[in-house]
Amino acid sequence: MDKALYIGMSGAKQNMLAQQAHANNLANVSTTGFKKDFAQARSMPVYGEHHPTRAYAMTERPGTDLSAGALMETGRKLDVAVEGEGWLAVQNDQGEEVFTRSGSLQVDVNGLVRLANGELVLGNGGPVALPPFDNVQIGADGTVSIVPVGGPPDQLVEVDRLKLVNPPPEALEKGLDGHMRRKPDQALDGPEPPDANQRVASGFLESSNVNAVEEMISNLQLSRQYEMQVKVMTTANENSEATARLLQNL
Repeated sequence: MDKALYIGMSGAKQNMLAQQAHANNLANVSTTGFKKDFAQARSMPVYGEHHPTRAYAMTERPGTDLSAGALMETGRKLDVAVEGEGWLAVQNDQGEEVFTRSGSLQVDVNGLVRLANGELVLGNGGPVALPPFDNVQIGADGTVSIVPVGGPPDQLVEVDRLKLVNPPPEALEKGLDGHMRRKPDQALDGPEPPDANQRVASGFLESSNVNAVEEMISNLQLSRQYEMQVKVMTTANENSEATARLLQNL
């Protein structure tokens, strides 16, 4: 009976973990540039000196869906959506270069261009910094140009260029911060080289690629599987008690 009880217990636990993954996808259905996580379960042997015949279920995240979301027009000059398969390079709080598809840019009081959550946006020479300006434009190739304060409206001055990169999809993994980065075994000796072929659409943002209906259905299926696992544990316990009563009567 302990085999069925162990399988039911481990299966119920992994169902809960899988529900967390799908719930996280569902919670980010409106997050700009979010890429949903896959979740799967497989059978694993129990390692160690005891119970070599035992097995348990294990939920894992085999990867991230890197497909592009829909483009949403905002008309805001500092909103950009990366076209194609590329990424926008940013610097997180630890000074690490990471990649994102979220292009809602802000300019802080020091003129530094940041994402909405504070990460520095990188250009070809480091973080993008803008001098005081009356107007700003971002070209299709990522070039950032401004009209200096007091300058004529047609006087555009090129300041920097957004760093757009395109590492191989199989070399990327998502971190706990939601940003993509190279896997440890795929890391480069230096920073990721920019890709001059990448393009952005100014005045647009990329929506999340999460399908809310699919995630809700997956959560309902996992909830039913959890109930089945609980029934397996209950049945195993009832069978064990019945066996004990039979042995007492012998």
